[in-house]
Amino acid sequence: MRNKSKSELLTQLESLKKDLSTLRTTQNKPDGKNARVARIGGIRKNIARVMTVMNQDTKSKLRAHYAAKGGPLPTDLRVKATRAIRRRLTPAQAAKVTTKQAKKDSNFPMRTYAVKP
Repeated sequence: MRNKSKSELLTQLESLKKDLSTLRTTQNKPDGKNARVARIGGIRKNIARVMTVMNQDTKSKLRAHYAAKGGPLPTDLRVKATRAIRRRLTPAQAAKVTTKQAKKDSNFPMRTYAVKP
């Protein structure tokens, strides 16, 4: 499904939607066949698959566009991690040390002890 063009995916989506509507109309009839009605779930899943591929392609193209353009990404293209993780300091920010602390670290290094086995 990944290698199909957008027009092919659209035609496939339209045909699946038509199949679904015909199955739904036969479902309402009193003589509606149960075997045909059971296909509704499969067709809905196929529609979801096609739409997922279309949305993934769209988002990947948008990400590439914004990556080339530079600047901040729109909110729907950003990383979806938890709110706490998004607010967390970056590793570079967390590793920063104040001037006073850097002097303390250099003047009073961690002591090493020889431990007998």
